[in-house]
Amino acid sequence: MDVAHDLGLWLKIYHTQSECQKRWFAAQKAKELGRGGLSTVNRLTGMSRTTISKGMKELEQSDVLEVDRTRRPGGGRKKKEVTEKGIIQALESIVDENTAGDPMSLLKWTCKSTRVIAEELNRKGFAVSHQTVHSLLKDLDYLLQSNRKTLSATSGPDRDAQFRYINASVRKFVRKKQPVISVDAKKKELVGNFANSGREWRKKGRNREVNDHDFRSRAKGIAIPYGAYDVEKNEGLVNVGITSDTAEFAVNSIHKWWSFYGKRRYPQAHELLICADGGGSNGSRNRAWKLNLQEFANKTGLSVTVCHYPPGTSKWNKIEHRMFSFISLNWKAVPLESYETIVNLIGGAKTKTGLKVNAKLDKRKYKKGIKVPDEVFEQIKIRTHKSRPKLNYTIRPQTP
Repeated sequence: MDVAHDLGLWLKIYHTQSECQKRWFAAQKAKELGRGGLSTVNRLTGMSRTTISKGMKELEQSDVLEVDRTRRPGGGRKKKEVTEKGIIQALESIVDENTAGDPMSLLKWTCKSTRVIAEELNRKGFAVSHQTVHSLLKDLDYLLQSNRKTLSATSGPDRDAQFRYINASVRKFVRKKQPVISVDAKKKELVGNFANSGREWRKKGRNREVNDHDFRSRAKGIAIPYGAYDVEKNEGLVNVGITSDTAEFAVNSIHKWWSFYGKRRYPQAHELLICADGGGSNGSRNRAWKLNLQEFANKTGLSVTVCHYPPGTSKWNKIEHRMFSFISLNWKAVPLESYETIVNLIGGAKTKTGLKVNAKLDKRKYKKGIKVPDEVFEQIKIRTHKSRPKLNYTIRPQTP
C-alpha cells in the first residue's frame, strides 16, 4: 500500500480514538516508523513529543491506564477560563463589534486576528497564546466569516412591482413569438499577459507566468464585452469593443445581435423587448441611448420596448447568470493575451442546457461625452408606459 495512503487511513482511525487511546496509537505508530517516527507523528497529529514519549513508556509497562477512562480523576490541564478568571469577559469585549469600551481605542481599527487578540489580553494581564485564543473563540461559537452580500441599497417601493412588470412583459412577447433580449456590458479587461482569477489543471511545476502588476501602461489595449442574450433561445452575441462603453457602442452591439441572430430567428418580428440595467451606457436617463435606439428602430423597422431593472438589482438581469457567468468560467486562469484569445474564449462558452455564444471584435472608435440637444431629443418617437414611465418605454420607427 502507498505510504501516504497508509498514513491517511491511519489518521482517520486515529481521530476516532479517545484521548488515552490516541496517545498509545500515536506511540505505536512512532515505533513502527522507526528513526524519525516520533517527529513524523508529531507533525501529522499535532500531539506533543512529550505526550508521544509518555505513550511509549505506558505501552512498555504492564499497569497501563484503564481503557474506560480518558485520564486519571482530576488529571489533565485545566482550561484557561478556569485558571484565568475574567478572561472570557475580556475576550468578548475585544471581539465585540463595538470593541472594547473606548470607541477611540486603536484596537477598534485593528484586524482582530488571534495573535492581535492574544497581545491585547496579555496587556490586560492574562497569560495566553494565540492558539489558546483560537480554542476559546471556537468554544464561544465564533467562526471565521466573510462578508455576505445581502443588503441592497435603499430602493423605491416599486422595486418588486417593476420586477413583476418585466416578467409580465417578457411572457407577453414570448407568447406573441417576438424576440426578448437581456443586455449588459461585462467589466473592462486589460489585454495582455496579466493574471486572471481562477485555477486550471496543469502539470505540476508548470504554472503560467504572468506580469506581477496589472498596469494599464503595460497592456496592449482594453476589451469591453457588451452582450445581447436571447432569453428564449438561450443564445447570445458578445460585441468586444476596444475604446469606450458608450450608448452608441451598446446599441451597435444590439444591432450586431439582430444582424447575426435576430432577423434569422424571428423573420416575422415587428417589435423587440430589451431588458437592461438602469445605469451605464444603456441607462434609463441616458439620452444618447434613446437616440441611438431610435436610429436602430428606423433601420430595422422594429418597435423597441425597453424595461430597465431598478437600481441595485443588476444581478437579476438574465444575461449575468445565464451567459456572463459561463464566459468567466470558460476563461478562468487564462491570461487574456490578445483580442483573438478573448473572442475565442467567449465563443467557447457552452453549457449542458445548450447555451450558444458568438463573439465579434468591434474595432470602431466610439467618442465619449456626446450631448443630445433638447430639439434633437424631442424628435425621438418615444412613448412612456403608464407603469413607472422612467423605467419602461417604447421607441417606434419614425418612418413606416
